[in-house]
This record gives sequence, C-alpha cells and structure tokens, in this order.
Amino acid sequence: MMIEVLKSKLHCVTVTEANLNYMGSITIDEDLMEAANLIAGEKVHIVDNNNGERFETYIIKGERGSGCICLNGAAARKVQVGDVVIIMSYALMDFEEAKSFKPTVVFPDTLTNTIV
Repeated sequence: MMIEVLKSKLHCVTVTEANLNYMGSITIDEDLMEAANLIAGEKVHIVDNNNGERFETYIIKGERGSGCICLNGAAARKVQVGDVVIIMSYALMDFEEAKSFKPTVVFPDTLTNTIV
C-alpha cells in the first residue's frame, strides 16, 4: 500500500510579493528551497496563517538569498504581502517506509525569510 506523507515544510515564511499578472505558481528563494529539500516544478500546498486560505501550486526557483516568497497568478488573490504562510510538499511511499521517514521541516526567520 502507498500513502502520501509530509516530505518538506517551510514553516512560517512571510509573503514578499503577490504578482497577479504572472502565469501562476510560487517563487521561492533558492536557499529556502534547498534547506527544505524542494525543487522547481514541485507541487506544494500553501496555508495562509492570516486568512485561513489553503491552496496548491508549483514552485519556481527564486533568486538565492533574496528571501523571496512570491505568489503568482490566481494564487496572488489568496494572500496579501506580509501574510505568514506555511509551504508543504508531500511524497508517496510504501506504508512500511513511511513509518520511519522523517520529513524536512525548516523554521526560517519570519521577518527576513532566511535560515537561522
């Protein structure tokens, strides 16, 4: 049996931009992506702590060291710049493997979106 489990999590990062006129996705600072074991094109779930919105999109690699968390396209309507969000990705794995799997969870500085 295969189950879906949490693979990666960026816990409480701050939205730095919301770009309605982009084709969609979330742009994430490359440093944050590496720290959380995320890759460009990966599907993520986003939870907005300020307004309760929950939605999914895919990742675009942002400039390293920029602290960028930018919601693009329709997702830009779900957030406000300054909102604190949680970004999560999941993986399918065998039930037995999932029992011992440890997700990568990163707690960046919420003010600067940098690794502490």
